[in-house]
Amino acid sequence: MTQAPIHIDLQKDKGLRLDWANGESTFLPIDYLRKMSPSADSKAMRDELDSNPLAILPSGNSQPLTALGAELVGNYAIRISFSDGHTAGIYSWEYLRTLDGISHG
Repeated sequence: MTQAPIHIDLQKDKGLRLDWANGESTFLPIDYLRKMSPSADSKAMRDELDSNPLAILPSGNSQPLTALGAELVGNYAIRISFSDGHTAGIYSWEYLRTLDGISHG
């Protein structure tokens, strides 16, 4: 199990920065966090797009996506509220480390 970060900085219009005890840092852009939300509906949408590249995406808001806030979930995760109304995803520390690996190669 991945340990909690020692510092969390949510830059609402940019992204989430996590500093880990081993000296590493993770930065994940807001739009990437929203796209990779671990919620069931977001996972279903990603699966649909993987299996059907012609799938129609729901129309988005014309405003830039931002984070409205975040709250800790126990000592294992964070929940981020997005400006498009999405609040369902619970991002475990382990999942965020995985996303960092994916987003950088």
